[in-house]
Amino acid sequence: MKKRGICYIIAAMPERELYFAPGEKFIIAADAGLSQLCEIGVSPDLCVGDFDSLGYVPDGVEVIYHRPEKDDTDTMLAVREALDRGYEKFVFYGAAGGRLDHTYANLQTLLFLTERGARGIVMAGGLAATAISGGSIAFGSKNRGVVSVFCPDGQASGVNISGLKYPLSGATLKSSFPLGVSNEFTGERAEIGVERGSLMIMWETDAKSAIDELYFA
Repeated sequence: MKKRGICYIIAAMPERELYFAPGEKFIIAADAGLSQLCEIGVSPDLCVGDFDSLGYVPDGVEVIYHRPEKDDTDTMLAVREALDRGYEKFVFYGAAGGRLDHTYANLQTLLFLTERGARGIVMAGGLAATAISGGSIAFGSKNRGVVSVFCPDGQASGVNISGLKYPLSGATLKSSFPLGVSNEFTGERAEIGVERGSLMIMWETDAKSAIDELYFA
C-alpha cells in the first residue's frame, strides 16, 4: 500500500537544518544518524544498520540490525525498508559532505529511487540534489542562486532547460563532461526535462523550500 507521507532518512554526517514538513512522516535513523536526532530531541520510528559508527545497538524503538558484511550501505538498507512499507517520497539528511565515497553512493541512491517510481532529495549545507529519469521538474519564480544539471549515467538526450540563465533545447549531456554546471535562476518559473536517460539536479535552497516545491507544489 502506497503511503502519502514523507520518509526522512537521517545519516551520520552533521546537518545544520533538519526540517520535517507537517503531515504524515516516517523517520529512519541510519546507524549514527540516531545521534543527530537525539541532539534535537526527535525519536525515530525505526533504526537501521550495522551500528558500527554509532557504537551500540539502540533500544526503545524498532531496530533492524544487519551484520557489517553486507552489500548495501546503511542508507540503502533504510531506503529498501521504506519502499517495502510503501513510501515514495524521501528526504535525506546527513547523507553528504563526509566521506566522498559515501556521498557518491547516496547520490546514486537517488537514481535507484527514480527507477522504482519514487523520488528523493538529498539536503547538504544549503544545497539540494534530486534525480529525474525520462521526465521533468519545475521550479517556482522565487528560487535564486545556482542550479546545476548533470548526466550521472552514460548519456541523456532530449534535455530541455527553460527559465534559467542558460537554456537548452533538445541537447545531449554526457556523464564525462559537466556542461550543465553553474546555471542560474532568473526569477522566472524554470523547467528542466529529459526525454531519454537520467539527470542529477543540484540547486541552492533550504530544506523547507525544497520539500514544499518537490512534494507539495
